[in-house]
Amino acid sequence: MIELSRQYGRYGYRRIAALLREAGWQVNDKRIERLWRREGLKVPQKQPKKGRLWLNDGSCVRLKPKCRNHVWSYDFVHHRTDDGRVFRTLNLIDEFTRECLEMRVKRKLNSTDVIDALTDLFILRGIPAYIRSDNGPEFVAQAVRDWIKAVGAKTAYIEPGSPWENGYCESFNARFRDELLNGEVFYTLKEAQIIIEQWRQHYNTKKISDTITINIISNLAPTSTIVF
Repeated sequence: MIELSRQYGRYGYRRIAALLREAGWQVNDKRIERLWRREGLKVPQKQPKKGRLWLNDGSCVRLKPKCRNHVWSYDFVHHRTDDGRVFRTLNLIDEFTRECLEMRVKRKLNSTDVIDALTDLFILRGIPAYIRSDNGPEFVAQAVRDWIKAVGAKTAYIEPGSPWENGYCESFNARFRDELLNGEVFYTLKEAQIIIEQWRQHYNTKKISDTITINIISNLAPTSTIVF
């Protein structure tokens, strides 16, 4: 338990308990909570609840994803290696499944890199109906817009100064920074690429299973009864 808490520093006792059960330990959340507190481990502070953000046109949700490959979104995150040099990650997610499809890590990323990343994913995953992004120059470049249109997808740019309209990607980026970037020192770009890809794979295998479970529970009919 202690080793897992070191490895996944932002996990609370419930997630640690789930990892232990996956590894074959017969433990429940209550037992892990008691051990967690006995060892003096700190439970991450709960995030405050967020209210709905209403748009000027009176709508509450814009282009809500309805199925896999309906809406993808992408954004950049900036960080530095230990020598102070900047690198960027291009993070691309499927908003419906919450899967992170790509995390491209380079010192510099431009519109050509955006097209290259999308090309690879279109071949592997198919073409989404929409691609959501902010109005960064790499995303609004005419070459990117023309190419996305040519393959049959549509762009969905958010309003300037309204990052909440790209909420799925913003939430992912915050988790990425909180769980990995804030606790790691990258000495080289290659090291950053390897560790970030490992984190992406962990996110997809562990976090996505949680989302699937929640979706299954939320889709259960409220009138369902259990017959003994």
